[in-house]
Amino acid sequence: MEAFRHAWKGYKDFAWGHDELRPLSKSYSEWFGLGLTLIDALDTMWILGLKEEFEEAKAWVATRLTFNKNVDVNLFESTIRILGGLLSTYHLTGDTLFLEKAVNIGSRLMPAFNTPSKVPYSDVNIGKGTAHPPRWTSDSTVAEVTSIQLEFRELSLSTFVFQAAVAEVMKQVHKLDGKLDGLVPMFINTNNGQFTHRGIYTLGARADSYYEYLLKQWIQGGKKENQLLEDYLQAIEGVKRNLLQKSAPNGLTFVGELSQGQFSPKMDHLVCFLPGTLALGAHNSLPADHMDLAKQLMETCYQMYVQMETGLSPEIVHFNMHQGSTQDIDLADRHNLLRPETVESLFYLYRFTQDHKYQDWGYEILQNFNKYTKIILMFSSVHPRDKMESFFLGETLKYLYLLFSDDTNLISLDQYVFNTEAHPLPICTSSNC
Repeated sequence: MEAFRHAWKGYKDFAWGHDELRPLSKSYSEWFGLGLTLIDALDTMWILGLKEEFEEAKAWVATRLTFNKNVDVNLFESTIRILGGLLSTYHLTGDTLFLEKAVNIGSRLMPAFNTPSKVPYSDVNIGKGTAHPPRWTSDSTVAEVTSIQLEFRELSLSTFVFQAAVAEVMKQVHKLDGKLDGLVPMFINTNNGQFTHRGIYTLGARADSYYEYLLKQWIQGGKKENQLLEDYLQAIEGVKRNLLQKSAPNGLTFVGELSQGQFSPKMDHLVCFLPGTLALGAHNSLPADHMDLAKQLMETCYQMYVQMETGLSPEIVHFNMHQGSTQDIDLADRHNLLRPETVESLFYLYRFTQDHKYQDWGYEILQNFNKYTKIILMFSSVHPRDKMESFFLGETLKYLYLLFSDDTNLISLDQYVFNTEAHPLPICTSSNC
């Protein structure tokens, strides 16, 4: 709570209504020019009970937020942060202001799906109603085009048909050649709808949330869409078969990468979403060994923090596998962006096991955030960059608050599914879908 108030004060004082706070220069930067941090943090404030701060932010949304702008936005980032944030706030508060804004931005994102393959372009001009791939490629990232479904499906339930566009993407990816035991390459061409850069498989950047959203769409839809479940279960078996190894000397279980048949013991911090996703699956009656693997990987993600001198995980690590190694982990990319994935998984593991060690681990991480990244009025990353990512307020601090709460009905995981930006959306039941 105090960490949020501290970071929010910095945003309010120096970046109000802008996308991101620049904590070192006490100014702001724009990505889309749509108040990104403010929208990302709306439901966090509601969950934390920060009513005064919430009402101030709501007033800004009501009077200042407009999507009628000649600006290019990234389909994925604007869907998970803005559309997801508005929809979750609507469901938590019942205030239709947020639904109206969600319908507005959702409608403006639809031109992205006007491609020959129905696999969406990465960029949309929300004022002009045009869309295009990045300047340097006609590919979209697989994670991005398969991690917008929860939001558009929910928008369909609340208003009118958005679901068909995102369902088409999942159908296409389901039947594509180029997978390895359910694992997908990182890129997909928007013209022909085929995977590109084949032979490279990772659960890190550009592929991660594809796996997360297979499971979460199945849960969101009331566990009726068997194709999504089958693809998820096959992918987890593919992870076990191709990407799972143990480090030396302590035998930490980790998820590496495969490139043209060659295994690399490289693991992104982003992969630390996986323990939480596996635990969520096990909670929803998937195989019990998913929970066993979740606990092993949770230990590894924790060690990625503990074994650093700051107690904060780097963006990327390499694991030692050869006999005679004196330490399990080598640094690859030293900076820490205050990412949420490890504390997100700690939240899931604590909710489902009630083992207080997960709260203790989360508390250690928060203490190190405070020690190494707090700047007079706000937070910045280790090896300071002049930027506070919106996900720090939208995800990291929300998951920490939920981790430390013993109220299992506070955003019940039997009633809500979190999108990949930590915005809770309702699970479909016979009464609400």
